Amino acid sequence: MKRKRFKEEQIIRVLKEAESGMEVRDLIRRYGISEQTYYRWKSKYGGMEVADAKRLKYLEEENGRLKKLVAEQALDIQILKDVNSKNW
Repeated sequence: MKRKRFKEEQIIRVLKEAESGMEVRDLIRRYGISEQTYYRWKSKYGGMEVADAKRLKYLEEENGRLKKLVAEQALDIQILKDVNSKNW
């Protein structure tokens, strides 16, 4: 089965159509998504504008970078503690 990738702008447009009164059943059939996907999108992007979604994506990427940085620092600290604890 072909997996489609939707951008944040497209997802928000689909959710806006649902808010305007279009039935969810017709909406998911039109865009070829599952009902589960629709409700996942709704929980994540519901009530957002396009600018908010772009900001969310940026913050998620930044959060990932910071988590990686913290993990690397924790590893460096652990290595230094191990080296320091050995009797030379």
